[in-house]
Amino acid sequence: MLHDHNGLLLLSTSAFKTWFIWIVVCAILVMLVIRNIRIVPEATAFIIERLGAYRTAWPVGIHVKIPVIERVAKVVSLKEKVIDFPPQAVITKDNVSIQIDTVFFVQVTDPKQYAYGTENPILAIENLSATSLRNLIGALTLDETLADRKQISMHMLQELNSSAADWGIRINRIELKDILPPQEIQEALERQMKAEREKREKILLAEGEKEAAIRRAEGEKEAAVLKAEAARETTVREARGRAEAIVIIQEATARGLEIIKAVDADQTLIALKRLEAIGQIADSPATKIIIPSDLQSLAGLSWAPEELKINGGKAETR
Repeated sequence: MLHDHNGLLLLSTSAFKTWFIWIVVCAILVMLVIRNIRIVPEATAFIIERLGAYRTAWPVGIHVKIPVIERVAKVVSLKEKVIDFPPQAVITKDNVSIQIDTVFFVQVTDPKQYAYGTENPILAIENLSATSLRNLIGALTLDETLADRKQISMHMLQELNSSAADWGIRINRIELKDILPPQEIQEALERQMKAEREKREKILLAEGEKEAAIRRAEGEKEAAVLKAEAARETTVREARGRAEAIVIIQEATARGLEIIKAVDADQTLIALKRLEAIGQIADSPATKIIIPSDLQSLAGLSWAPEELKINGGKAETR
């Protein structure tokens, strides 16, 4: 019985060791798998090498690499980067030394080319941009350089992108952040700008005075026209009034004659009416009355010249 018990004990110990080894092996395998699982985040690429050679570039997602044989050689960001290079010293066509500060907006488009195209792609772009900038500015004067920033940026963008494509990089935009001429040139430019501002100010003032003079002249012209029209209208109205008055007087006279004719007045009555009218005219003491000679022959009317006195006036016969 003792012998059987020892055998069972030895069998159970052996089985335990076997199971333990299997558990350890499984645990190691699980740990290896877990350690070789990689999650690639957004806008990122993993460069995978197998036994030192390029294998693939992992995109976004979950990936598992083969332990020991494969490795993540490089993690490449696919986001756009803003690179502010130090100011570059260049000389213009008119021999003015200036410094140009540039800003590059670059983005990786080919992770493989970016990882294996050149040792330091950003440094390569910096050196290439300095060379391109010197060539472009050397063909321009200072005034052209200050005025044609956009054209300079476009020429640099076209020239650099042809080379940057070999390194898996695309340059989206180049901006000339600042152009720094020498101090004396800056002072001269400031004086020139001040003179230009003063010139524009004088021109604006002159144009304002001219506009004001024109408007004053137009106002005076309109006032004169309105005044002339008013005078003409007044004259027309006065003439119309006189004409209407004459017409009214003539119409009244005509109606009076018609009435006299209608009552069949004789010469004596007419003479008396004439005398009444003459008497009304002689109201003034300085008035000299002239009596027509035909009144003396009227029947029943006989005056001596000395008897006819009207307000101290004199009478004469004709």
